[in-house]
Amino acid sequence: MQKEIGNFGEQAAADYLENKGLKIIKRNFYCRVGELDIIATDGEYTVFVEVKTRKSAMYGRASEFVDYRKQQKIIKTALYYIGSTDTPFRFDVVEVYYHEKGDGRVVDSINHIENAFS
Repeated sequence: MQKEIGNFGEQAAADYLENKGLKIIKRNFYCRVGELDIIATDGEYTVFVEVKTRKSAMYGRASEFVDYRKQQKIIKTALYYIGSTDTPFRFDVVEVYYHEKGDGRVVDSINHIENAFS
């Protein structure tokens, strides 16, 4: 169930980012260092996106769950991905809020936080 919700949120985030003009390069990049939800480009920038999907912000904003330890893991994985290139990059977080409807899910809102951490 958690993976299903995560996949739902990542698809919603990818669609949202594409509508904003970003180009999705890869989803669910895995390596020995860690995992990245979405890798995209925005002009000259490579953008590493962490997606957090929640029903509500009752227990805190979704982005608050990207704590320092998680940020460090994302940074290490991103550095592994880009290697020694001089490509400028940034780290974004996308919050996806949804509700259940019948047998499916409906997006209530999406919040894109650019340069969420460094």
